[in-house]
Amino acid sequence: MKRFYIVGFLALMIFDTLAQISFKAAAIHAFPLTMDSAWLSRVFSHPWIYGAFVGYAGAFFTWMTLLKYAPIGPAFAASHLEIISVTLLSVWLFDDSLTLIKIVGGLLILAGILFLAKGEIAHVKAEAEQQAE
Repeated sequence: MKRFYIVGFLALMIFDTLAQISFKAAAIHAFPLTMDSAWLSRVFSHPWIYGAFVGYAGAFFTWMTLLKYAPIGPAFAASHLEIISVTLLSVWLFDDSLTLIKIVGGLLILAGILFLAKGEIAHVKAEAEQQAE
């Protein structure tokens, strides 16, 4: 089951990252925002908008599958790993800046996931010991 969680959360992070990066690339291509048919044409003529659709659909189905099997606390926390991957890819692809605040935020996300996972492991062990008695 541990392998299922790792693969599932990795897939969720990849799909979420694809969606966010694709939306950013499509938005850059469709600039300026004019809310008319020419703007819509620019949006839907760029292939990255379809990457965003694929990313969101994949993330939705992956998330629904994970919710069926994974403990909700660590699952919810781990679903936010894409914030870190999107930040790092945005620095590389879009020349965004990597500030101290972003680094600290990413570290806090990772720490939160690790603490929740550790708490879930302790909870599962306690339940197993209680059932063994």
